[in-house]
Amino acid sequence: MATATSIRCFDYVNHPYKKVCSTLSQHANKVFHLATRSAETRAENIAAGLHTKIAGFEIGKEVLVTIKSYTDVENLRKKHMTINLEWKAAHAANLFPTMVAKLNVYPISGDETQLDFEGEYEPPLGIIGKAIDVIVGHRIAEASVHHFLSEITDFLRKNIR
Repeated sequence: MATATSIRCFDYVNHPYKKVCSTLSQHANKVFHLATRSAETRAENIAAGLHTKIAGFEIGKEVLVTIKSYTDVENLRKKHMTINLEWKAAHAANLFPTMVAKLNVYPISGDETQLDFEGEYEPPLGIIGKAIDVIVGHRIAEASVHHFLSEITDFLRKNIR
């Protein structure tokens, strides 16, 4: 992506690294899906819904989250897991950017784990899409990513035993 726009955010989960990694490696599709859908629409569609509010208006687009790969690194100096993922609009995908991202998971302490989202997208629609991205699109994408990660960490906080 030569002209990609980058987004990065992080959050913490008050559970041990191994439990977070185990949950994500075994159930990432489920976690991403459940964390991004409201309860009444979970059973209706396999698409996850990304949404955010900008200036009081609800902006949302159903997206399909695809897990591309997992990487688990554990050595004396470094320990982390990376989930490579992609999301794109479930409908009219050519009108919305495709996000290519990494969700990195790091141990912070014995009882705390950091989730670090690094993603990038290229605005669609050429020069018009780039102008929209500069004016408002990037803020929408950034807020959606923060919301997505927040929902994942909330889900993990509440569901890891």
